[in-house]
Amino acid sequence: MAWGNKMILEYLIIKNDIGKSINQILKEQYEFSNRLFSKLIKNKAIFLNGKNIDTRMIINNIGSKITIDLNYEEDNTNIVSKKMNLDIVYEDDGLLIINKPAGIAVHPSLRHYEDSLASGVKYYYEEKGIYKKIRPVNRLDLNTSGLIIFAKNEYIQENLIRQMEKGTFEKEYLVIVEGKLEKDFGTIDAPIARKNESIIERCVSGDGQRAVTEYEVLRKNEKYSLVKCKLHTGRTHQIRVHFSFIGHPLLGDTLYGKPSVLIDRQALHSYRISFIHPIIKEKLEFEYNMPDDMKSIYEINYNLKL
Repeated sequence: MAWGNKMILEYLIIKNDIGKSINQILKEQYEFSNRLFSKLIKNKAIFLNGKNIDTRMIINNIGSKITIDLNYEEDNTNIVSKKMNLDIVYEDDGLLIINKPAGIAVHPSLRHYEDSLASGVKYYYEEKGIYKKIRPVNRLDLNTSGLIIFAKNEYIQENLIRQMEKGTFEKEYLVIVEGKLEKDFGTIDAPIARKNESIIERCVSGDGQRAVTEYEVLRKNEKYSLVKCKLHTGRTHQIRVHFSFIGHPLLGDTLYGKPSVLIDRQALHSYRISFIHPIIKEKLEFEYNMPDDMKSIYEINYNLKL
């Protein structure tokens, strides 16, 4: 398997592939969904030894090369392109990782039709000659800061989503919660559902989906606790709902707690992500420390500099 220039996958036929169709081989090697496989065929993106072929073809030669060209253009006219100063943490042919500031939405909406992070990513792609759909892999709320991944093609997106489902994609957050947590380590295992008659708000409910948040207290005093959280599930507002449920809402969280004069948003930052790179199959890990608004609260309350 090779990762060439831009977004091209290459696979050399081995002995065990003889007698199989190209369809079988590619599904075994790459786990393409039926939806993605159909797109690859429609866009004539699959080649054998440089020639576009019928993927039902049976392979009978060791050493032949299958090439999948993921560079075909996609319609992304649903996103408005807008120049932004993106804080890029990492980039390669398949991934773009950005440190998102608080106060910017990831997806466009009625309120953020032209100023979402997706608009900035689209502009950045266009400058590099990339005309693809905008695919954020992990979700961050409007007022949550931190690391977010954009997949540059559907194959990368599918692979990382499978890792989330299997638990090999790790997400960790730093939060400041109200009050002093008694236990320095713990796990909150409480199902989360949409709150009745609310489009946005969630709550702990027996009718909800299982949600598991593991936490470690890094610092605490009588007023606040600085906590590191690791998500084992990915429910909407999971950390915010869970800490509110145990009586320690996030500082500044007006939806699940109360406003704070110390910060004008929920004190929640996506500081670490790790995953297996879909192409090179190596574990990648990225960390990005707290932004200034959270850092200043930490320094004032614990007399420590970060």
